[in-house]
Amino acid sequence: MSSPDDDPDFSDVKAGSSSVSLDPKDQRTYTVVKGDSLSKIAKDLLGDARKWRAIYELNKDQIKNPDLIYPGQVLKLPPS
Repeated sequence: MSSPDDDPDFSDVKAGSSSVSLDPKDQRTYTVVKGDSLSKIAKDLLGDARKWRAIYELNKDQIKNPDLIYPGQVLKLPPS
């Protein structure tokens, strides 16, 4: 049987905190280079080429056609 001194002390734990940063400056970005495609970027940076649509959705304001991206474009990336 344990005594009260053996129990862990959680008196300093605060509820309601989050480890997810909502600060926009924490947004990851990638600058497109010649030969890139959304699926290549997704595979290289997110580990799965099928995640290209997530990149597209985050960047619809600057990508009208997901098959046409241009060197120099700075794309926002989803969390990996």
